[in-house]
Amino acid sequence: MTTAKDSPPAAGPARTSWWRRLAIDTRPLGNPAYRRLWLGQGVSYIGFQVTAVAVPVQVYDMTGSSFWVGVLGVVNLVPLIAFGLWGGAIADHMDRRRLLFLSSCVTWAATLLLLAQALLGLGSLWLIMVAVAVQASGFAVASPTRGAIIPRLMRPEEVASANTLTFTAGQIGMLAGPLLAGVILARWTYSAAYALDAVLFTVGLWAALRLPPVPPLEDRTGSPGLRSVIEGLRYLATQPVLLMSFVVDVIAMGVAMPRALFPEVAETRFGGGEAVGWLFAAISIGSVLGGLMSGWIQRVHRQGVALVLAIVVWGLAVAAAGLAGNLWLAVALLAVGGAADLVSAVFRQTMLQTYAPDEMRGRMQGVFVVVVAGGPRLGDLRAGATAAIAGVTASWVGGGLACAVLVVVASLCVPALLRYDTRDRGEP
Repeated sequence: MTTAKDSPPAAGPARTSWWRRLAIDTRPLGNPAYRRLWLGQGVSYIGFQVTAVAVPVQVYDMTGSSFWVGVLGVVNLVPLIAFGLWGGAIADHMDRRRLLFLSSCVTWAATLLLLAQALLGLGSLWLIMVAVAVQASGFAVASPTRGAIIPRLMRPEEVASANTLTFTAGQIGMLAGPLLAGVILARWTYSAAYALDAVLFTVGLWAALRLPPVPPLEDRTGSPGLRSVIEGLRYLATQPVLLMSFVVDVIAMGVAMPRALFPEVAETRFGGGEAVGWLFAAISIGSVLGGLMSGWIQRVHRQGVALVLAIVVWGLAVAAAGLAGNLWLAVALLAVGGAADLVSAVFRQTMLQTYAPDEMRGRMQGVFVVVVAGGPRLGDLRAGATAAIAGVTASWVGGGLACAVLVVVASLCVPALLRYDTRDRGEP
């Protein structure tokens, strides 16, 4: 008699189709804690992006000045740098679930403050600036804390897939949020935009509350102050693989990001109109598509080599887009760059989360937040300044080519990055 144990396995499931191998790996969503965290972050980030559009539009409506809109960038960046580093240190000293919930409450309170000023029609520029600074501070603490939680929820071999899901959800938010904001601001008011953000953010608060406790694995002494931050930076200086993962990201964003050139190129090369919107959306479109076709990422062990190659593709795609005379070709090439950028982000985050010991993960995530926030802004400055001297095409194309060359040179100077292999760290 043939039993189920003796029966051969079914042929269908045994042969994984090429599409299943290519499509995004959703297995981490089988982990209930991660699934709630992913859902909470994804939903709340859509609202966060709605506010990110509504605030500068309201400020411009109040002042009629692009200068004050530009000041918002500084108001965002300073807390991100300061609290990103400090928040990472705190995350290494206390229960990360509790810290994530408390910092998320700070962000939510800032959104409620923006909602209140809009409902009351206060028209106070300084109140908006304060709310934006508080919101950025909460985000700067929550972001590294959330990143340090993920490797505690997942097995090491699942971290890359979990990060891919997280980054893809973020890119979807970066697409859906601004589009939703445009509809809301065209039909309703600023208060409607802030109210939507406040409602969606409750999903993130719920997700943080439902996490299991994530206390430090070892008893921590001292306080998470400046000394703790410096300790983390000293550790980073002794780890060439981690240090280079940040260096190549600064090269990718600071040298090649062409975002500041989009308005001029849209007007002078592509006839204005909706062209600027497509240029700004192109990188995120590519990131989303790249995330949906990322099933192969989890099978890559030589993550250092893969990281360098992804940034080379990013730089070359950006350079090619700068030469495109057709809008849709430029959008397609920027989308290729966006897909490569998502791949590089996943590898950088995965290397950081699996290479650094748990007692350093919060601080390393804090550095990650600072680099991710500061790199594109450095890129805006570089692109704009170079365009003023050498012209927009030279700035755009030259930045992409320089990025591809510099990242190769940098990786050859520190071969530990190219030698990095997850199998050497006990992963399957």
